[in-house]
Amino acid sequence: MSGEARIEWAAGQMPVVRSIAERFARDRPLDGLRVAACLHVTAETANLVRALEAGGAEVDLVASNPLSTQDDVAETLGVDARRGDDPAEAIAAAAAANPRAAIDDGGDLVVALHDAGIPEGFVGATEETTIGLVRLRALAAEGKLACPVLALNEAATERAFNDRYGTGQSTLDGILRATNLLLAGRTVVVLGYGYTGRGIALRARGAGAWVVVCEVDPLRALEARMEGYEVLQALDAAEFGDLFITVTGNRSVLRREHFARMKDGAVISNAGHFDVEIDLAGLGEAATGPPEDVLPLVQRYDLGDRRLYLLAGGRVVNLAAAQGHPAEVMDISFALQALAVEWLVTGEETLEAAVVAVPAEIDREVARLKLEALGVAIDDLTAEQRAYLSSWLR
Repeated sequence: MSGEARIEWAAGQMPVVRSIAERFARDRPLDGLRVAACLHVTAETANLVRALEAGGAEVDLVASNPLSTQDDVAETLGVDARRGDDPAEAIAAAAAANPRAAIDDGGDLVVALHDAGIPEGFVGATEETTIGLVRLRALAAEGKLACPVLALNEAATERAFNDRYGTGQSTLDGILRATNLLLAGRTVVVLGYGYTGRGIALRARGAGAWVVVCEVDPLRALEARMEGYEVLQALDAAEFGDLFITVTGNRSVLRREHFARMKDGAVISNAGHFDVEIDLAGLGEAATGPPEDVLPLVQRYDLGDRRLYLLAGGRVVNLAAAQGHPAEVMDISFALQALAVEWLVTGEETLEAAVVAVPAEIDREVARLKLEALGVAIDDLTAEQRAYLSSWLR
């Protein structure tokens, strides 16, 4: 399959991005804009890049993860990225090329922009991941954030589609491609019950698994319990889990004390953006020797009396072992990205150097366009209803 064919297939599942690209081609709202984009180099991303270029932008695309790059797509786009390559040098180069806007996935590009110096006339950035926003809010808390950042990950449509439906499906897809395990009858331990964890838990239960949730937030833990999941501390869950999936955005969620309690044959995977959620050094220290590759993306660690299996080297399993989110999901995410860049460039509002919410009108427009593409019509409020909702009288 050629890169162009892959991109065209994804385009067929991305009607919202396509409609935005058509409008951009007519109106050219991004003429002369240089955009640095640090994203997974996939067919879906290619369609975002082409939509921005249709609007007049010049896009410097670099990889955000070494194991998610689709080489045929990178070659088709002329992007200097290959699966397995460390993208750090390319990210630094894109940051140093004086972009006026940035699209980020994980915070690496925005951090690199600060290292290189925020370019003159820079209008702002977008961030698509939970952990990226954690990093950038920490930068802001230290008084070091020097540009506005739109929190794309927290837009309502992004959370519903990308996190819950996208990662929920694609994480299990990656695990099953790597292992061909039967989920029915297995105990799946989901560590983290944010929007992404909810989607993973829901689909694992739908496949017949017994799902256990581990959380540090009492509200999320209570919600998981009310949804019918077993809620346990990670050390207790470690004793009987068959498959572990970390999705917290934090480091060392599974550590040596957890590995010591896991049963023979337990499978460990990560659905978080960075490969820090599983303590890989601790796992290596617990083993009697180096890991052995038993399948292309499965490593066996021998702990003497037990064997544990690590998927995709602890990297984000839905991209390292599968193709990431379905194109229909990325249609929502990348429509948000395209409209957010347009808003940054054409908006009259001057934003402060802070992490700011995506305007509600962008969220609603993306949802409207998606419903339109699905052929779904909804009701409008009557004038009487609008008046009622804006009055304190009843």
